[in-house]
Amino acid sequence: MLSFVPGTIRVRIATAADAEATAAIYNAEVLGAMTTFDLVPRTVRAQQGWLAGHGGVYPAVVAEVDGGVLGFGALSPYRNRPAYATTVEDSVYVDEGARGQGTGRAILTQLTELARSGGFHTVIAHIAGDNDASVALHQACGFALVGVEREIGRKFGTWLDVAIFQYML
Repeated sequence: MLSFVPGTIRVRIATAADAEATAAIYNAEVLGAMTTFDLVPRTVRAQQGWLAGHGGVYPAVVAEVDGGVLGFGALSPYRNRPAYATTVEDSVYVDEGARGQGTGRAILTQLTELARSGGFHTVIAHIAGDNDASVALHQACGFALVGVEREIGRKFGTWLDVAIFQYML
């Protein structure tokens, strides 16, 4: 299944044409939030490379309404050692204007379905800082808190914890 449609939101596999819109969403988080540990915004070219690196069982997806990108997400390898091969990590980013409308849930639901169809056993989410919206999203989609890494990152002069959530497929 390549799309999930609650109402008018459509989730589809991302393409290189989505680089500008997804970079803008991501860079808003880089520059103004503690949801990512990146400190330098991505260029559109770098985002094209990031999207190109997400294919096969590690796809990137975008959520859109009427052709406008509202958010994006991806599955990534969890760790590079062979015993971790059945585990993936998710990432979800939603444009500030599209939050609270089901966009994140549509993206995360599609990602868990893609992980299941890709033959994975579990999905891990690392949620930075006090990102209550991401915590609520992951819990609503069946993820459970399995641990917290204390003060492992620093951004905008603030130490950041990372909450680890897990979803068994």
